[in-house]
Amino acid sequence: MREPRSFRRVLITGIGGSGGSYLAEYIAEQHPEAQVHGLARWHSATQDNLRLLAGRANVHEADLLDLGSVLRVLEDAQPDAIFHLAAHANVRVSFQSPVAVLHNNIIGTANLLEAIRLLKLDPLIQLCSTSEVYGQVDPQDVPIRESAPLQPASPYAVSKVAQDLLGRSYWVSYKLRVIRTRMFTYLNPRRTDLFATSFARQVARIEAGLQEELCHGNLESVRTVIDVRDAMRAYWEALLYCEPGEVYNIGGTTTITVGDFLKRLTAMATKPIPTREDPALLRPADVTLQIPCVEKFVKATGWAPRYSFDESIRYLLEYWRARVRAEQALAGAGPGEEGR
Repeated sequence: MREPRSFRRVLITGIGGSGGSYLAEYIAEQHPEAQVHGLARWHSATQDNLRLLAGRANVHEADLLDLGSVLRVLEDAQPDAIFHLAAHANVRVSFQSPVAVLHNNIIGTANLLEAIRLLKLDPLIQLCSTSEVYGQVDPQDVPIRESAPLQPASPYAVSKVAQDLLGRSYWVSYKLRVIRTRMFTYLNPRRTDLFATSFARQVARIEAGLQEELCHGNLESVRTVIDVRDAMRAYWEALLYCEPGEVYNIGGTTTITVGDFLKRLTAMATKPIPTREDPALLRPADVTLQIPCVEKFVKATGWAPRYSFDESIRYLLEYWRARVRAEQALAGAGPGEEGR
């Protein structure tokens, strides 16, 4: 394992997103020597994720689709490290709005890399990709290694393959120091479109008497799962230790079907949770087998998960119990009474 790098000014694209906000909190709390900058769209619906970062991050309003605004932010922030997390990331919605997802994710990434090149900056760049790029793998290729074929099954996955390969291209052509990471499933309380988060939210609402049954999609998919806090620490350690031009899988050690995850979650509920399959939650094409080989990443970083699977599930469920209680309190206050 190489000596760890150090950073003074870190920029996170998509800092208001579910992953970006957790990453910013991790860096602010665990590595205060690094000044945190973030790029967020003024019209983003995720600004609430930034409330815990008040005073601890410099948030720049910009849109990756606007090259001029990207150039302005990079000139201002002068980062020596960049985490590129910004993306439209809802797999199911990408089937409904494929062009918007492709345009946002691919052109936004091209603008970021081109702006870095034009300004002649030399940051270490982590391009945060996803296990979705592998698509539906042959069982004989499981656990999935970085050399597995890229066979995207959704417009979102296609956009992430393009991001991934753009990063490689700018490394090969211009020696931009791009490290590509492919993250497998992680439990993220702020990511409401993920199956686990949706389940936890519905369990909390059923416990509170706000809905009667939990709706789900395909329960047969197999996932390897880690905690969001372990995932964000892995992103940080990738920049400390991993090599530019290389690609690394990141994932956990707990492998489970979506259905078994649901059983583990509902076993923690305070009342019985009726469930029902909702056809609207099924994808036209699904990726049902995602078990990573993370040997390359672990060898480079020494990283290992710190949170147990049950700790992660409970963290997810308690987050949504608190959110539902807050929503109920706000609704009960009535108009104009929240500040009394």
